[in-house]
Amino acid sequence: MFRAVFHQVVATIIATGLAGVFAGWQGAVSAGLGGAAIVVPNLMFALTLWAAANSGRASVARFFVGEMIKVAATLALLAVVAGAYQELNWLALLAGVFLALKANLFVILIKA
Repeated sequence: MFRAVFHQVVATIIATGLAGVFAGWQGAVSAGLGGAAIVVPNLMFALTLWAAANSGRASVARFFVGEMIKVAATLALLAVVAGAYQELNWLALLAGVFLALKANLFVILIKA
């Protein structure tokens, strides 16, 4: 799980850099916030799963509840970003979200 989060962090950094080059400072911030809205809930979910596995209380139900909370937290963070950041560049935000979500797929494709 932590490897997946690491790949998402790297993808978010790449998206932030590319958005900064093509859309300026606001684009870089927007892409970074979009990627962070994916990375932060995934990191919290990975930590929860790790703690449950170490305590011997891991279960399928705990996984699905954690996944549901992760999705809700992601949507909530995106809503907060959309409402709080006045100079939001939507294309850069979506690029950050997309690259963070597909980071593991890109790693698999590169290794193949």
